[in-house]
Order: sequence, then structure tokens, then C-alpha cells
Amino acid sequence: MRFALAVCNLLAAVAFAVAPAWAQPTEPARIRLIAFNDFHGHLLPGDLTIAAPHPSIAGRTLAVRSGGAAFLATRIAELRREQPASVVISSGDLVGASPLVSALFRDEPTIEAMNQIGLDLHVVGNHEFDQGVTELRRLAAGGCATTPRGDLATCAHPTGRYEGANFPFLAANVVDREGRTLFAPYVVRAVEGVRIGFIGAVTRTTPGIVMPRGIAGWRFRAEAGALNRYAGELRAQGVQAIVAVVHEGGETDGGINDCVNPRGEIFDIVRKLDRAIDVVLSAHTHRAYNCTIDGRIVIQGASFGRLLSVVDLEIDRASGEVVRSTSRNLPVPNDRNDDPDVVAAFPPLQPSPQVAALVAHYAERAAPLAQRPIGRIAGSFTRRDADGADHAAGRLIADAHLAATRIHGAQIAFTNPGGIRTDLVPREPDGTVTYGDLFAMQPFGNTLVTMTLTGAQIETILEAQWRRDGERVLFLQPSEGFTYAWRADGERGARIVKGSLKLDGRPIRPDDRFRVTVNSFLAAGGDGFRVFREGRDRVGGPLDIDALADFVRSRSADAPLAPAPQLRIHRQP
Repeated sequence: MRFALAVCNLLAAVAFAVAPAWAQPTEPARIRLIAFNDFHGHLLPGDLTIAAPHPSIAGRTLAVRSGGAAFLATRIAELRREQPASVVISSGDLVGASPLVSALFRDEPTIEAMNQIGLDLHVVGNHEFDQGVTELRRLAAGGCATTPRGDLATCAHPTGRYEGANFPFLAANVVDREGRTLFAPYVVRAVEGVRIGFIGAVTRTTPGIVMPRGIAGWRFRAEAGALNRYAGELRAQGVQAIVAVVHEGGETDGGINDCVNPRGEIFDIVRKLDRAIDVVLSAHTHRAYNCTIDGRIVIQGASFGRLLSVVDLEIDRASGEVVRSTSRNLPVPNDRNDDPDVVAAFPPLQPSPQVAALVAHYAERAAPLAQRPIGRIAGSFTRRDADGADHAAGRLIADAHLAATRIHGAQIAFTNPGGIRTDLVPREPDGTVTYGDLFAMQPFGNTLVTMTLTGAQIETILEAQWRRDGERVLFLQPSEGFTYAWRADGERGARIVKGSLKLDGRPIRPDDRFRVTVNSFLAAGGDGFRVFREGRDRVGGPLDIDALADFVRSRSADAPLAPAPQLRIHRQP
């Protein structure tokens, strides 16, 4: 069925019922939560691995090729057979920054695959807002897209229709100017005779990491406050078992089921939560951990469907309270494992025929574009940097953006590291790269914008690479000819070495003016780089993916394109 998603009337809970005939009233209700996060449209099985502990050899870890929608479907079906009283949950970023097989069709294939899998509920993540609220609502409710976007198709299902999601989207902390939520804040499920509430929230940092125009008029409130508000509302309705599904995360040390040195935003949020909340399913950071914080399970299952987070609850039927809980992260091994030790320890799952057929349909439709050769490369363009410097992937994209906008007078280009989603690796035997390879690297479909900035503004932008929270540094990747140095021991706001900014070896003075190219996300102040919004004399350019394809094609016409070896960002002690 299609969910009508009006903005103004979504504070009512949606109720479901699962009541096995064999349940005894005096026994606790046994209920399973099956969660995954940050799927990002990874429908096809690939060579992505998850480091999983060997099931019978202590201390040994295996790299298990995992994921793919058809294999995810099988693993979920197995877990449901073990425990029919199960709820399947997506914790955000189900779509967005997706591979071509999903993105080429506006991520409609991913929603259709989740309908087949039997997803019960989905909490929106920041990437659900990549194309704006209007497109997000359409993706949830169904209907063909009416706004053209390059080569992207819509309603490419064999039926010629797009029916939308058979499951509700949740967002408790996304509200309009009147305080009305974008989607329902929670749902209630009646399972084995007890009621469980599921509240969803997305990271409050979303406005800084998506295009502002797509979320105009919407506010992203603090996660803990929204979760606590609706936990109180659920308790007032007599719901005692409450699960918070939060598209925010952290990180830990150790393996997929460890919790050594937990740190990050989600753990700060958890410590602010009402004690009525029993379990926290987290996301966003693509990490795997299995923690107990203040007596509550806090779990995340990496990304791309490589893991399922399984939480088993026992709930007292009389009080409705959770009396026991256990949790684990479970790999989803696909059929691409060829290491005998891996195959023996993690037998490959059989893909769901129904889901596999759906994915094959879209893969076949995408193949002509995805497999189109673009050029050749002589080595891997990776995202690994040299301790706070630029990297080969970033240099490639920045150089491509600069080349594409020289016609507008561009002298410098910057690209954001979060927009580079994967390494670019040559294919055997001749180093060919395809359009699909480039799309996987740069999937957002941003346009390029060239603007005028002063040297002082550029330095201010570079100082903004250090986040106020102190947790991370977002090193903008610069184009050829632009160099600077920074000090690790510098004070905040004064880490760039004075006088180190240079273009083609010549010092950049504060009053000098330069034509600078960035993608439309950065141009709108994305990732907190607000000074880009002050750029003057703006001129629009091509799509970023087209600029990259043209650059690789032209630079590899005579010989394979090799990664640029020279660093452009230099760290001083």
C-alpha cells in the first residue's frame, strides 16, 4: 500500500499486530528486532567486506564479502523463521549516494526491493534529504517523478509504475515553522500481545550536509529532546517498551560486537534519554559496535547491508516492560567469497529469487550507461591521505572541476571529502574505467559553480576545515597549483601558516581576487563552509560527474592517466 504523507496530521501512531497462536499469557513475550543502517542503495553484491570474528577460532578475524539486497532478504527471512515475532527496521540513509543501479532510477529500485524484503519501518537519514523534501515525499508515497534530472529515469519497473513504500517513514525531530513533523514521529506495533513504540530521529546536523534549498522551511531539532518528548507521549498511552531509532552514530575500538572506548555524538545523546527508552538503534557513522550504555543496548551495523543488528527482547506481559535483552551484529555473506576459510566459517547465503530478479531488471537497464568505457588509468586514485593532506582521489576530482570551468576563468577548485564516495580502481587488463566507476566515486549529481573570492576569504574557508566539535577535520581537496601549509599545534582559527597560501608558486595576498570553483553543495555553504555563500559573480557550470568523465576521457586519450604524485596540503609539526 502507499502511505499518504501529509505534513500536518502525522502525530498519530500507526499500529500493527503480530500474535503467534502458541504464545502463553504467563510467559514473557519474545520479540526480535532486525535492523540495518546506511544501506545507500547497495542492491548488488560487490566485493565489500566486513571484518568478522571467526565463529570457532578465538582471536582470528576474517574478511567476509557481504551484502546485496537478495542476500539481505534471505538472511532476514532466516531470522524471521527463527522468531516470527520480528520487526524489520531501517535506521536511515536507505537511499542517497547510491550506486548507479539504484541512483539512475531515482532510488525507486531500493524502495521496491525493501517492499519485497518486508521492511516494517524506516527512519529517515540525512541522505534522504539529498534531493529535497518534495522528492523524499514522492519516494515514500509513490508516483512518477515529473522533474527532469539529466539521464535519470523514473517508473522503470516492469509495470511502468512506481507504487512507493509499503512501510512508514519516521522523523520525530524534523518540523515545519508550526512545529508539525514531516513524517510520523513514531509507530506502535502490537507484537505477541504487547505494544512496542518505535521513535525515529535524524541527525540534527542535516542542514549543514545537504542542499539548503531542498529543506527550506524545515527545522531539525535536537535528537534527545524529540525522542524524550515522544517517549513521554507513548508512556501516556500505556506503551512501556520503547525503541529509539536514531540516524546518528559514534565509533568504538574492537570488533563488530565489541564496545571498547565508545565515543561520538550518539553516546552523548543516549546519556540524555528518558529511562523509558529501552533500546537505541543507531547509524550514520558506518561503524559496527554492540554496546550497553546506562543499561541500554546501543548498536550499529556498519553500512551497505553487510551486517544485520539483531536485538532479542523479552517483555513482561503484565507490565509491558522489557525484562531481558540481548544483541549481536550478524554478517550477510554473499556468493562472492572464494577464500575456503571464509566459506567454511560463513557459508554463502542463497539469494532471494524474487529480489534478485528485481535487481537484475534494473541492472540490465543500467548496464549500457554503467559499462560505457570512459578512459584508462595507470593506478588507483584512493581516498587515503598522508596524515592531514590531500589524496589522489581528491586531486583528480578537483583537477577535473577546474578544467571544466576554465572557460569561466576558474583558477582554483575545491571539493569536499564527503562527496568522494569510493576509490577509483583500474579494471584489468588495461586499466579501463567506466561511467559506473566514476558515478560510484561521485554520485550526488551536483553542478559546478564558479565564483570570485578574495585571498582572505579563501584562508577563512580553510580555517573552517577544523570543526567546532573537535571531532574531525574536513580537508577540502584542492586543484593543481594551489598549495598551503598548516600547523597541528595551532590555535583554532589560526592553524593555516601565514603566508603559505600560494597559486602556481606565487603568494596569495588577502586582497587578491580569484575565480574559484566548487560544487553546488559547497556553494550553498554545505559542510559548514558558509563563506562560499559570499562568493560574487557566480556562474553555473556542468554536472560534476560530466566534468569528471570529460577529464578522464581527455587526459587518457594517449596514455593511461596516472595519479598526481605531489601533495598540495602540507602539515608542519
